[in-house]
Amino acid sequence: MTANLLDFDLEGLAAFCERLGEKRFRATQLFRWIHQRGASDFDQMSDLAKSLRGKLKTAAHVEGLRVISQHESTDGTIKWLFDVGAGDAVEAVFIPEDDRGTLCISSQAGCAVGCRFCSTGHQGFSRNLTTGEIVAQLWFAEHFLRKHLGRDERIVSNVVMMGMGEPLQNYNALVPALRVMLDDHGYGLSRRRVTVSTSGVVPMIDRLGNDCPVALAVSLHAPNNALRDNLVPLNKKYPLAELMDACNRYLDHAPRDFITFEYCMLDGVNDTPEHAQQLIELVQRHRRPGVWCKFNLIPFNPFPASGLLRSPAPRVAAFSKMLADAGIVTTVRKTRGDDIDAACGQLAGDVKDRTRVASRMAQQRTIMLKQAAPETAAIKDS
Repeated sequence: MTANLLDFDLEGLAAFCERLGEKRFRATQLFRWIHQRGASDFDQMSDLAKSLRGKLKTAAHVEGLRVISQHESTDGTIKWLFDVGAGDAVEAVFIPEDDRGTLCISSQAGCAVGCRFCSTGHQGFSRNLTTGEIVAQLWFAEHFLRKHLGRDERIVSNVVMMGMGEPLQNYNALVPALRVMLDDHGYGLSRRRVTVSTSGVVPMIDRLGNDCPVALAVSLHAPNNALRDNLVPLNKKYPLAELMDACNRYLDHAPRDFITFEYCMLDGVNDTPEHAQQLIELVQRHRRPGVWCKFNLIPFNPFPASGLLRSPAPRVAAFSKMLADAGIVTTVRKTRGDDIDAACGQLAGDVKDRTRVASRMAQQRTIMLKQAAPETAAIKDS
């Protein structure tokens, strides 16, 4: 079986070339052809020796992911559904803005974390993606967009690992993929412009800080452990105090001097003034000198299985003001691509739920509804 060269960072590709009896500098030439020029045909790589091209034809290939569908939003957002085999498909999203082009990439087929407000989590989990499958999303998007837009310069300026899956639960495939994105012979992205979003896998946050520090976003979504246990089940393993301490440790290595906390605004669940005050106190308990964090408030994108609703805009504004008045940098995310189900929390793809996450979440929701029923009845009787 031949090797897919999208699976290698530059160091891995150099080792592969050495196994073919070639000098390591050949890997740099090959890396540039693949990632900077989007080439997959070895005969196109004109500055490689014919002998090397012959070896590559028998030992390697460059193969991306098959595109199942493409949808373009009225705001210019583009969503692709990629086939990753065995009945699984993952989604990636390109978000164009005046000053940047952001690509949201998936790291797993499905997700085992099971956050209540996330469509991917309700779908369940099938498997981790390989390094090549992660990189292939950027490889395809960058070179498709250059042709589509008729431009020869780099289109994707920012990458966010915020698609399907928990990136830090696929750590061994994630780190080489990040190195490809950052490498000047690859995509040359700044560490500040590559973001890994995590629901809070504390040991892997520490490892990432040492191995490949990039910008970090943490899916917080609750100001206390009781509520976060319900919304983000991983909190039961790594509660808030441990998570916040890990964020502080990460800042010793991070390319930015702050952590972004993502906070999905859920009507009547986590959006009251009391919740805002608890968040302020949480930040103050773990405060470092200067501005060490910022909050990104995300309007929830409803889907039927969640049983949740979006917080009204005035409540989001009031919540944001409370945080800002306490000196916490706060933004409200502008929803993009919601008309094609490409907005935050909406990516679902098509995966086989090998871990029965979806059925377990459905059972949990039924239990919660039953628990809430007596309270509702008491209110009606009063």
